[in-house]
Amino acid sequence: MPTLTLEDFRRLPIAPSSLTMQPDRGWVLVNKETIAYSDDDEQTLRTEVLGVGVDVVVKPESFTWSFGGGKPFTTKGPGHPYPEQDVARAFTDLGKATITLTTTWSGRYRVDGNARWRDVAGTATTTSTSPAFEVVERRSILVDGG
Repeated sequence: MPTLTLEDFRRLPIAPSSLTMQPDRGWVLVNKETIAYSDDDEQTLRTEVLGVGVDVVVKPESFTWSFGGGKPFTTKGPGHPYPEQDVARAFTDLGKATITLTTTWSGRYRVDGNARWRDVAGTATTTSTSPAFEVVERRSILVDGG
């Protein structure tokens, strides 16, 4: 019975998690929270080990978020959009920025001809990066309406 090794697992073409940010308009306000979220969808992949077909299911286990210069942090869930957001940070520096998401995946596999699923010993990671956006400052100016 072939075994799907950790090396085999990490070579699979696991699609990186989606990365969505709010607001998504090409710029965000300095010192105001920017929301990020992903999804926690499993992926089913097909490969071969020693010439035998193998089904592999990968599942996201954790999400590590990096909002530019701040310290990265890890969540078990993929976050949520407004108004239930639970992954958000404020950018404190003006200029270009990105958000980076590293997803850690676990896996299980089943060899053709055998109904038993086995866990992969270890994890794989993928990385997603948002398009670059601008962190800007906006100032209000009072004007006489008369």
